[in-house]
Amino acid sequence: MAEDWKQPSGCSRGTNDQDLARSLQDTLNSSSFPSYGTTQYCHRNLRLCSGCQRDIGYGNYLGCMGKFFHPECFCCRSCGYPITETEFSLSGNDPYHKSCFKELTHPKCEVCHQFIPTNAAGLIEYRCHPFWSQKYCPSHEHDNTARCCSCERLESRDARYYSLEDGRSLCLECMESAIMDTGDCQPLYHAIRDYYEGMNMKLDQQIPMLLVQRQALNEAIFGEKNGYHHMPETRGLCLSEEQTVASIQKRPRIGGHRLVGMRTEPRKLTRKCEVTAILVLYGLPRLLTGAILAHELMHGWLRLKGYRNLNPEVEEGICQVLSYMWLESELPGSKGMPSTSTSAASSSSSSSSSKKGEKSQVEKKLGDFFMHQIAHDATPAYGEGFRSANAAVSNPL
Repeated sequence: MAEDWKQPSGCSRGTNDQDLARSLQDTLNSSSFPSYGTTQYCHRNLRLCSGCQRDIGYGNYLGCMGKFFHPECFCCRSCGYPITETEFSLSGNDPYHKSCFKELTHPKCEVCHQFIPTNAAGLIEYRCHPFWSQKYCPSHEHDNTARCCSCERLESRDARYYSLEDGRSLCLECMESAIMDTGDCQPLYHAIRDYYEGMNMKLDQQIPMLLVQRQALNEAIFGEKNGYHHMPETRGLCLSEEQTVASIQKRPRIGGHRLVGMRTEPRKLTRKCEVTAILVLYGLPRLLTGAILAHELMHGWLRLKGYRNLNPEVEEGICQVLSYMWLESELPGSKGMPSTSTSAASSSSSSSSSKKGEKSQVEKKLGDFFMHQIAHDATPAYGEGFRSANAAVSNPL
């Protein structure tokens, strides 16, 4: 229009130009833009924050799972802080920071306390102990991580194990009731002989019992002409040959995380009957030491009664049953296989148990583990032999 005023006299805009100018003016005066200073809110049902339950109105907002949130109201279910990253994790209707969700769901190694890494296929791969449910990285089976010689648990980075002089490791829980020398073991040995007598299985001969180191036990095994031994490591031996064995006479003392100062003494074992002596590894918890003694005493009883050439599955199976029965008598109410104990054995053990006093929860758990080991052993002689013998004792003809 200003240009029209500047045109020379006699010139005029065409009708189309005038119409265009009017149309432009009408557009500028249109109400499609809000008036300055006014605020428009959307309907409550359309923009209600699912976090604070207030109207969202103008400003930034987030939409997720069919809901709307103020940015500061979209918070992690775990830590409670707002989620500002472009990616997050969702569990059901609950949002999480990816790091928080990993902390909650990704398994951590109970040895090194790091997240268990994924394998080449991108899957989380770990090892898990069948009884203790200890989860750990597969690499710890080959990186010299210490394993308790009693309960089989791996050493955690925040709980040092004790090192025995013969190279074995012992965890703190097993150390609490560990028997360290021959003198300390004598009361337990006599209690188990009484247990046998309570089942009308009295051992007529006084069989010597010695606690020994691993090397002494292995040398004694090598010197035996006959016998079937549990691999990878034998913990006890019913000796039939005459040998000289180094017996532990003085328990070691604790020096840092090592047991040092042990004193051994050679013992000449002469053959007075079918059984020369019973040898047991030192440094094992009381219940495990007792289970080994109960097993080896059954070997001795069989030999004294003239049963020398039994099939290994039969002999080892019977011995494992006696070991299991003794543990069962020491842990009334334990969750194991069907009871094999006779009433005579139960009454005999109950009297001895009352003298020992109540066991701690740690010792009860260890006892359950030792029973689990016997019941689930996969070897033919010790495992299948036990299950066959246990079935025969539990369901006699």
